[in-house]
Amino acid sequence: MKRILLLCAILLACGQLIAQNVRISGKVIDADTKDPIPGATILVIPAKSGTATNEKGIFSIQVPQKNFSMEVKAVGYETCVRKYSSSDTLYLFELKPQKQALQEVVVTGYAPQRKVSYTASSTTYSSTQIYGSRSADIRIRGNVTIDSRDEFSPVRDNRFQYVKQQPLSTFSSDVDRASFSLVRSALDMGRFPDKDAVRVEELINYFDYGYAQPADGAPVAVHADLAQCPWAPAHQLVRIGIQGKKIPVENLPPSNLVFLIDVSGSMNAQNKLPLVQQAFRLLVKQLRPQDRVAIVVYAGAAGVVLPSTPGNQKATILTAIDQLQAGGSTAGGAGIKLAYATARENFAKNGNNRVILATDGDFNVGISSVGDLESLIQQEREGNVYLSVLGFGMGNYKDNRLETLADKGNGNYAYIDNFEEARRTFTTEFGGTLFTIAKDVKLQVEFNPARVQAYRLIGYENRLLADEDFNDDKKDAGEMGSGHSVTALYELVPPGVKLTDATVDALKYQLPETAGTISSGEVLTVKVRYKNPGGGRSKLISQVLKGTAVPIAASPESFRLAASVAQFGMVLRKSRFAGTSSYASALELAGGLKGADEEGYRSQFISMVKQAMALADMARKE
Repeated sequence: MKRILLLCAILLACGQLIAQNVRISGKVIDADTKDPIPGATILVIPAKSGTATNEKGIFSIQVPQKNFSMEVKAVGYETCVRKYSSSDTLYLFELKPQKQALQEVVVTGYAPQRKVSYTASSTTYSSTQIYGSRSADIRIRGNVTIDSRDEFSPVRDNRFQYVKQQPLSTFSSDVDRASFSLVRSALDMGRFPDKDAVRVEELINYFDYGYAQPADGAPVAVHADLAQCPWAPAHQLVRIGIQGKKIPVENLPPSNLVFLIDVSGSMNAQNKLPLVQQAFRLLVKQLRPQDRVAIVVYAGAAGVVLPSTPGNQKATILTAIDQLQAGGSTAGGAGIKLAYATARENFAKNGNNRVILATDGDFNVGISSVGDLESLIQQEREGNVYLSVLGFGMGNYKDNRLETLADKGNGNYAYIDNFEEARRTFTTEFGGTLFTIAKDVKLQVEFNPARVQAYRLIGYENRLLADEDFNDDKKDAGEMGSGHSVTALYELVPPGVKLTDATVDALKYQLPETAGTISSGEVLTVKVRYKNPGGGRSKLISQVLKGTAVPIAASPESFRLAASVAQFGMVLRKSRFAGTSSYASALELAGGLKGADEEGYRSQFISMVKQAMALADMARKE
């Protein structure tokens, strides 16, 4: 009885504590120009909860109902601390620019030391600087078209394939999530994203679907399930999940990291270099004594601003990061060469050797062709020095180039649009971001023609492989980090259901299905090949999917979440295969989910769908 009373008391106290918190919204602006300040950090005292402003300088955070304080910081501005009482309702912070002399950055090359100054002309930023000179006129309207120099690789939706003609579907794994952040950033600015910025597989893979960890000693596990397709009720939807083993941080191998930071003039914006500095500060806090970090920068020239330094000398590393300033042209090729040379000089045998590039992708001096950069990066990855890429900013963003570099460098690619995304990348998912547990991960799905007439892989358009590539260990494919997962959705057309997207006439000389295949009940077989990080020969695991499709309402919550995200992506892309999908149907499917959402990613997704609905409504009314 005493235990029951104690438990009730604890629950009551927790309920009272939750009830004492309220969510407030506010804005952070430049005190002189009145421009919004993106990426400013807000800390609630004494609760110690934190958040960051979006591109419009707006933030939302939980605060106590009674007295509390908020501390607001932004690079290049004086810190503001303000006390609040329960009666206050206005949360507007006007930060004053810091009035300090520009500092010199010491840059050392391979041998003699020399000094190169990277300076910015101002510590305040206008909307033109933030969004780029050609995209400064940003109006919050549903049909606004932003004239920018952003570049995205074209994406053409996968078509349906007849099983009797093409029984195998083969593609590379993809743990990148940059597209989700790109979509979020565009919606936060009150506009729809570029169609080619919407890569549906990256939207889907932004979420953790709670797949079971590998239990047989392998670094990855395969999962598959089947449900009714929500946007085409006569069709079915297959979810295939590949879960990577999560390794405790203390058991991860030592890291030899090189931060390669773009400090050219194009990075002179509050959501570029200052946000880069915030992101790398988060990473530095995760370092262990056995880890090492060097910092290479590039603008008109490239140089080493910090030689390889042990992870327990955090103050030294942070000081080097804080002193960086932007200015000059972009010697991206020279920077990558120097970063790889630095990584080689400090190579950690049996460790994690990685260059982490932070840039807006605007390479305009030195090696500028994608082909030359790819050759360099491919050569280095063969020696187990990998490349991860972090993209920042908009207005002159080269998504196509950055995605390609990360793919060729056996690393992941992320777009950092705010402080929270930086925190997820370098704090919440530290191991997955930096430590590879399996490389050259390929998937091949074989469909049973007795159960499947046709299929369509949703997304992964730029990850498709030839069927013979699956068994070719020389063929490069994607990597998976500690705890990472990969999710793929297939839309299936059962036998007897009319397929309106027919591309070729029916074949007349093919053999009918065997009785054994029909009676087996197998829908498909998933095969996965992977290599250990230091290995050259792949290993094979497989999983057979049997059974019948359950109604989408009866499918697992995580399945419905993936289906909702797929609908959202197809509607944003205006895909011809979207069927009955709409923002409303995606919202309805996701709105009833009650699963764990500790980091708030599901809530954020629902907000994004609502933003898109509002923009679409405004466009219809104009």
